[in-house]
Amino acid sequence: MSHSSTKLLFFAGSAREASHNKRLARLGAEIAEVNGIAATFADLGDYPLPLYDADLQAIEGIPDNARKLEALMKVHTGIFIACPEYNASITPLLKNSLDWVSRVRIDGEEPMAVFKTRVFALGSASPGGMGGLRGVNTVRTVLELGLNALVLPDQFAVPKAAEAFEGNGHLKNKEAQERFKQLIQKLARAAHVLHG
Repeated sequence: MSHSSTKLLFFAGSAREASHNKRLARLGAEIAEVNGIAATFADLGDYPLPLYDADLQAIEGIPDNARKLEALMKVHTGIFIACPEYNASITPLLKNSLDWVSRVRIDGEEPMAVFKTRVFALGSASPGGMGGLRGVNTVRTVLELGLNALVLPDQFAVPKAAEAFEGNGHLKNKEAQERFKQLIQKLARAAHVLHG
């Protein structure tokens, strides 16, 4: 499958180097590329941002890293987020990044245009048996209700993630890896339909 206009972005809601979700996002980008879909892996740790504060925004404006992250999202038609679960919810890093990007305003565009004009897919990896799905549900709420984003109903979870990955980053469970590939292909198709 190859659509020249389709390009997928993969990132995780964790900056921790050994993050299971970062491994999942990297794997997703690799699977996309192997299947003829242009893909980029990004690390939110490369876009550090202060805790969102409206007073800080009023005084200093939008941080450069929020603008850079918004611009990165904009050059991709579909976005996969690997969502760590912190206390059954979204990570502070991911929420803060989304909050700052939502404040970026570009002349001639409606507010939050980068969220409203992309297709999103969600996944998670967790040492626990549920694979982080409670955190995914919170991220879905933020994207769909808070940011008016289109999020695919399918989602992908990797339970017991500490034992789930091979040394090369692939999943030991080949059926699970195939399901992940199918989600990535569906994201690419949906992004192609939305963007033509």
